[in-house]
Formats: sequence, C-alpha cells, structure tokens
Amino acid sequence: MSAAFHWIRIQTFCYPTEDKELLRAATEEIAGTPEITEEPCEGEHGEIMTILEARLSKQKEFIALFRRLGEPVCRWIIEDADNRTDEDCMFYLRLDKQKAVSSVKEVAHHGDVIAITGKIQSHPARKDVAAANLREFLEKVLSLPEETPPS
Repeated sequence: MSAAFHWIRIQTFCYPTEDKELLRAATEEIAGTPEITEEPCEGEHGEIMTILEARLSKQKEFIALFRRLGEPVCRWIIEDADNRTDEDCMFYLRLDKQKAVSSVKEVAHHGDVIAITGKIQSHPARKDVAAANLREFLEKVLSLPEETPPS
C-alpha cells in the first residue's frame, strides 16, 4: 500500500476545567502512542490551557490510526474527502472530544474537539489528486483483514 501522508498531527486543547489525564488518555488511544507532548498556552481570557499533541510519521501508524477510528468514520471521510482536503493537500478531521473520552470516535461539527490534521502525499500537489489519494488509501485500509489477537 502506498503512503498516503507525509505526517499526521493529533491535537487536543485541554481547558483548566477539564481533566487533563482523561483527555491525555483519549488522545493516546486515538494516536496509538503514549508519546504525547504537552504545551501550556494562554487562552482568550488569560486562563492557562494545555495543548496535547501526538505526531505520526510512519505508514503503519497512519493505517493503525484510521483502523482505530473505525469504518463509520472512514466511510464518512471517503464521502466527504473533497471537504476534508484543502488546496495545500492538507487533511482535516475533528472528533468529538467528550465522546472520545468514552472511547467513542465520532465526527464533530462543533469546537470541542480532538483535531486530526495531516499532509497528504499528492503528485501533482493538487486538491483533487490529494482527495482521490485519501479515498484510495481509506478504501485499502477498510479492505485489510481484521487483526487477530495473539494467542
């Protein structure tokens, strides 16, 4: 399977009223890695927030991410690939942050999210080519056999 991304970033903004450890666990679950960086930043009203971030750079990590997101989310991305991709071949997806804490992966249409952003490999570097590459990659991910747990 050819690589679909150069990199993927998963970001969660943790506000002072939120449980950082719960959001960290949700971010780790989605990213598939405990390697989460924490960056403090100041909010609009002077409150200190934390940005939790994971970066993926390997093909097997990209595949595993979309497998964890599940078929319903992947099918939604395939159908909406033109809107999930911009002129710079960037991919954007927002997951409901509160549902992610409960291990539910659901696309969000509001601001309280875990944001997934990635640079799609595209030659030539055009939005239509990037969207087609994204669709092809996800179809291949969905066609992979289920992994069997080790005995």
